[in-house]
Amino acid sequence: MRAIEITQPGKPEVLQLCERPMPVPKAGEVLIKVHAAGINRPDVLQRLGKYPVPPGASDLPGLEVAGEIVGGDHAAAGLEKGQLVCALVQGGGYAEYCTAPAEQCLPVPPGLSALEAASLPETFFTVWSNVFDRARLAPGESLLVQGGSSGIGVTAIQLAAALGHRVFATAGTDDKCRACEALGAERGINYRSEDFVQVVKELTGGKGVNVILDMVAGDYIPREIDCLADDGRIALIALLGGAKAEIDLGQVLRRRLSISGSTLRPRPVAFKAAIARSLRERVWPLFAEGRLKPVIHSSFPLAEAAAAHALMESSTHVGKIVLEVR
Repeated sequence: MRAIEITQPGKPEVLQLCERPMPVPKAGEVLIKVHAAGINRPDVLQRLGKYPVPPGASDLPGLEVAGEIVGGDHAAAGLEKGQLVCALVQGGGYAEYCTAPAEQCLPVPPGLSALEAASLPETFFTVWSNVFDRARLAPGESLLVQGGSSGIGVTAIQLAAALGHRVFATAGTDDKCRACEALGAERGINYRSEDFVQVVKELTGGKGVNVILDMVAGDYIPREIDCLADDGRIALIALLGGAKAEIDLGQVLRRRLSISGSTLRPRPVAFKAAIARSLRERVWPLFAEGRLKPVIHSSFPLAEAAAAHALMESSTHVGKIVLEVR
């Protein structure tokens, strides 16, 4: 099969088209003929040599795919050969064929193409796990999304708004802020020209938000603490702004604040399968109702993965970038 491999750590051009043996599914896994594969920030970190591949996972990049089940243990999760699915995988998505745990596969929502469906798993698994399971965003509570125009950001905005929450989002340009608002954010906040702490406090009558989904960390953490409501929670999923912060633990103590972090890729299949069940029950019906939609900025042929990575690193996109494989 054709695939994209990382020839050595480095810039996008180290992504090269190659020939690889077709993967063989293990017990509980299916073989998917990939129609499209989503691109995510962890793929970039892996390419740079900053995100080690979990033991037993493919060294090929790619954490989400959509395509047709052509073999493997599809009955393990009530799936059928020939069924179109999208799946969260540990790696190997940038290829014509990919294996996936059957329990991490979801049906392609009605009316969506494989290209659109390939943009869903990584962000929806991540957002559901962190915002709703870990940070326990509850009815009547509000959410601040840092990096609202990213793939994770557009998912978090849409999903929280669809479920009735007030949502605020930061982004780096006025146009991106308006895009966040079009997706359901009450207010897009330009972090280059506005103080998100001040804006959030003004919009919430001085109370602050209940949950913050943070991909930045670094010096954002003390500022986020300042704009949390009492009993507020920060769900940390990336360290784009740095791994260290100086914070006022007195505030954490007095106002009963929580800061938690998590990564999804190395978690066991059983953990991800539970998320998949929640998504199928609670989230996938929202696509049929028109309350959620894929947000795809650009798509590229598989052979142009390097150009797709260059676009992601430019941070000029809104939403997801996807590779067309077939």
